[in-house]
Amino acid sequence: MSDATDPWLIVGLGNPGPDYAANRHNVGFMVADLLATRIGGKFKRAQKAQAQVVEGRMGPPGPGSRRVVLVKPMSYMNLSGGPVTALRDFYKVPTDHVVAVHDELDVDYGMLRLKLGGGDNGHNGLKSMTKAMGPDYHRVRFGIGRPPGRMQVADFVLKDFSSTERKELAFLVDRSADAVECLLAEGLERTQSAYNS
Repeated sequence: MSDATDPWLIVGLGNPGPDYAANRHNVGFMVADLLATRIGGKFKRAQKAQAQVVEGRMGPPGPGSRRVVLVKPMSYMNLSGGPVTALRDFYKVPTDHVVAVHDELDVDYGMLRLKLGGGDNGHNGLKSMTKAMGPDYHRVRFGIGRPPGRMQVADFVLKDFSSTERKELAFLVDRSADAVECLLAEGLERTQSAYNS
């Protein structure tokens, strides 16, 4: 069982490379980048895994501060489990201190949902993480909604946010980063009541 001194592994899910940077599927990377800025760190290549990492502390100075490792897997979405598990083991992080930040089709755009455990809902990043280490990690689910008309899901998630969506995107990424910080400081139930919409 984890305790307050255990580190947290915050995993932003996405695909590496400039072609994917603004895709809906890469919102996890966007949140991880913002969190890195907040803790004053820069992503560097991990020694132990195919990923970029930032180590630091989150929360108020003193006993309320949490040791965190921010992670962006560089393995492509459907292989995220390998690098995440390698880093979880290297940093000795309990699975319930792993947080995946990801896009979620079954939540409307602009809405957030946090939970612990559960299925992968067809999300290849979650599928890979769950296969590698079981389902008992936290998820910060950033709603992107369903594709319009007959558009395939794969095409939809690998497209950039629409111009209308982009008007709110910075605010929503900021709110998601707030939710991650709240989760570490206040726990899941309080964060759910504050942020689940």
